[in-house]
Amino acid sequence: MAKRLATQYVKTCLQLTEAEMAMFIQLFVDHQASLQVKVLENGNQELVLLDNESGKEIVLPFEREMNTYVCRGTCSITDKNLVNTMRKAVSTFKGSATVHRIYETYTMIYEYEHGSVVKIVERKGQSDRVIYEYKDTAGMLERLFRKDGVEQEIQSIKIQINQMLDLRNDMGDPAVREQIDDRLYQLTHRLFVLEA
Repeated sequence: MAKRLATQYVKTCLQLTEAEMAMFIQLFVDHQASLQVKVLENGNQELVLLDNESGKEIVLPFEREMNTYVCRGTCSITDKNLVNTMRKAVSTFKGSATVHRIYETYTMIYEYEHGSVVKIVERKGQSDRVIYEYKDTAGMLERLFRKDGVEQEIQSIKIQINQMLDLRNDMGDPAVREQIDDRLYQLTHRLFVLEA
């Protein structure tokens, strides 16, 4: 199995309540991560993690927005424990992220939405190959089922036909009746097509 060189969180977005922020920090504590929490002006916080393999500090900035802490940013992690804890955090706290897992000859790109992997792409050189892509088949079928545009058009055509028949019965002029008949033909043909 290929050795992972690094994991880059290219785009990360986490939105946490105050209680979730405490749970987020506790998750890293539970996984024996070396960390510091810095409280900044305006209630913002920074979670500073030590990457034991590279010796570098990883800073996760959380901006206070109303009643939530929002982390948007990028970071590169080499420590396996931190990589796994970060993956678990994104999943647990329903985060969105683009994650590059970098190996010697290729990169695996994971797309997370609301804590779930929705797409995995293998990149070798300039070529990309989709390994996995989530398809919301049930949701797509439900949206299709709820689509009622055809039913609404049928109802509209029936109303138009009734109005044209009333108008035809009131008209004595044969030229106007002929135009109404042409329009009725078009409407009944369209109705037949929609109901078929």
